[in-house]
Amino acid sequence: MNTYFKSLLTIATLLSSGVTLAHHSFSAEYDGDKPISLTGKVTEMKWSNPHGWIYLDVTDATGKTVNWALETSAANGLIRRGWRKEDLPAGTVLKVDGWQARNGSTTGNIRAVTLSDGRRLFAGTSNQNAPEEK
Repeated sequence: MNTYFKSLLTIATLLSSGVTLAHHSFSAEYDGDKPISLTGKVTEMKWSNPHGWIYLDVTDATGKTVNWALETSAANGLIRRGWRKEDLPAGTVLKVDGWQARNGSTTGNIRAVTLSDGRRLFAGTSNQNAPEEK
């Protein structure tokens, strides 16, 4: 193999591995043994890829308001599951179910969202051990 070809192959491998390394597995960041069920008000919804994010103000047991960052599946996955951008304006009250980050921070990966009208939307968790969506 000539040096030019080896160099191109090395560069291509390095560039493509960055995409693979950038995405994490559920168990690398979240703890399947730390389920969370939170109710709060949406402060922001980011429709992005590879994950959407819901930011939720939750009042804790001491009465302090804490902002949680909650990971969902990608924006196009949410839309396929029936989500609409107009569903979650700031101030919308939600109940979310999912799992907390391993580091104990106010970050989570969510499985489902229940709106105040009772409608339930699945978030497409990356937890392989999550119960089947119904």
